[in-house]
Amino acid sequence: MLLLITILGTSMVIGDGVLTPCISVLSAVGGIKESAKSLTQDKIVIISVVILILLFSVQRFGTDKVGHSFAPIILLWFSFISVIGVYNIFKHDVRALRAFNPKYIIDYFKRNGREGWISLGGVVLCITGTEAMFADLGHFSVMAVQISFTTIVLPSLLCAYTGQAAFLTKFPEHVADTFYKSTPHKVYWPMFVVAVLAAIIASQAMISGTFAIISQSLSLGCFPRVKVVHTSSKYEGQVYIPEINYGIMIACVIVTIGFHDATKIGNAYGIAVVAVMVITTFLLTLIMLMIWKTNIFIIGLFFVVFGGSELIYLSSVLEKFKQGGYFPLAVSLVLMIIMGVWQYVQKKRYMFELQNKVSDSYMRDLAMNHELKKLPGMGFLYSELVQGIPPIFPHFISNIPFIHSVLMFVSIKAIPISTVAIEERFLFRQVEPREHRMFRCVVRYGYNDVIEEHNEFERLLVEHLKRFIRQEHFFLEKIPTEQKRPSSQAPATSQKDMKSHVSSEEEIEFIQEALDKGVVYLLGEIDVVAEQKSSIVKKIVINYVYNFIKRNFRQGENILSVPHKKLLKVGMTYEI
Repeated sequence: MLLLITILGTSMVIGDGVLTPCISVLSAVGGIKESAKSLTQDKIVIISVVILILLFSVQRFGTDKVGHSFAPIILLWFSFISVIGVYNIFKHDVRALRAFNPKYIIDYFKRNGREGWISLGGVVLCITGTEAMFADLGHFSVMAVQISFTTIVLPSLLCAYTGQAAFLTKFPEHVADTFYKSTPHKVYWPMFVVAVLAAIIASQAMISGTFAIISQSLSLGCFPRVKVVHTSSKYEGQVYIPEINYGIMIACVIVTIGFHDATKIGNAYGIAVVAVMVITTFLLTLIMLMIWKTNIFIIGLFFVVFGGSELIYLSSVLEKFKQGGYFPLAVSLVLMIIMGVWQYVQKKRYMFELQNKVSDSYMRDLAMNHELKKLPGMGFLYSELVQGIPPIFPHFISNIPFIHSVLMFVSIKAIPISTVAIEERFLFRQVEPREHRMFRCVVRYGYNDVIEEHNEFERLLVEHLKRFIRQEHFFLEKIPTEQKRPSSQAPATSQKDMKSHVSSEEEIEFIQEALDKGVVYLLGEIDVVAEQKSSIVKKIVINYVYNFIKRNFRQGENILSVPHKKLLKVGMTYEI
């Protein structure tokens, strides 16, 4: 249940990544109607779509570069709205400052009743964007978010909204478009330009947060394979995912054209935002209780204050369900199915491999099997398992009764550091029995490392394998010899040491000959199906939904840069 709730919250944030660009850009561009009366809503939608396409096109340059160019603009935006807000307060009605008195909250609900409760769905749009703060922690430090929010964002928004309230006391008829109506005519065009740029920045921040969340979900096995490009050598969280980028772009274009109006998108946006906040509060309460071991009274106060207010807002925004609020729930449901099914089946698949990995007795019997033919060359058998031989190996042997003169069980692992030095990238262990010359190799890459082309990868792997063989022979032969000598005796070159040196060089020569004769990449084409005794629901989830997702995302050979002319696949079915 916890996993499903977490996946639901994650799906809501991804859905938020679709809605934020739409409502931000469409609202900002809509302000041009103040000066260009001839522009229809259809033309404004077209302009918004063009801006959105351009926005998604620059994502590949990375958050680092884009962020540096946007920072001065967003600071200018907050300066503009705060100064204009203060101007409106003193020009129209200073008494608007009385709104800071909490008594007016009570009076408002007494006066408006149900209508006041419904209006909370619009009020919540004043605080949207805060749900993206934690998604953006992969791009900025906690301290940076706290300082910028408390010293710039919050004061600027308070000035802006109080100024608009003061304006509406004199011109209540302009409530539908208060922002641009309350902007002084002399600064209208600079404000319009900055507003559009700020909308683009807000959208870009949410898109970047979406990339970071999907990247984290991918590393936890909760999302299908996608290409993740790390755009910064300093910060792990700054990533770009091409497939997701263009998927969100298409979704944004469809939503902008389909909803056609920022008000309708706002109905959907409110539900996505508040749902994320409620789920976050719930999960944070559990963390405070079970991990941080916080005082129970503080936990209770936190949950009542934050959870209570958020649930009130959620009850209000759900009232707009039919007016577009269904959209984020529909998007979240689809994403939740994809993530939930993928995580469930991948876990089951990994457990199957662990439970069915090759036994030591099988490997001993393999050594005694004289019918097994040896082929010249080297074979790379890819596997997710870091320990043990995967069940696909005996399946290879049973279907193709040969084994390469040198066989390497290769596992590619991504680790959360920028780069792994070449000398630390390859970890080896020899698989018994030794006469088969089978090795296990774990290849570790940092997020800024690129998997080499196959020729370079083969050269580096064999080069480090030779080094491993020398070290292995040294520890097997040299150390036992030294243990027999008295500690005061100086090392001397013995006949046994010479024999050990020659045998290691013969082994290395054999490895090089195998490389020269060619490398074959062995991949298992794994089909996962539900057991015959499984329930109907389990069969639908595994046999149809999972396999559909798998076919439509990246395959293993694409991730590993395996050359097709050297690729050999053998199919196998896992019944889970």
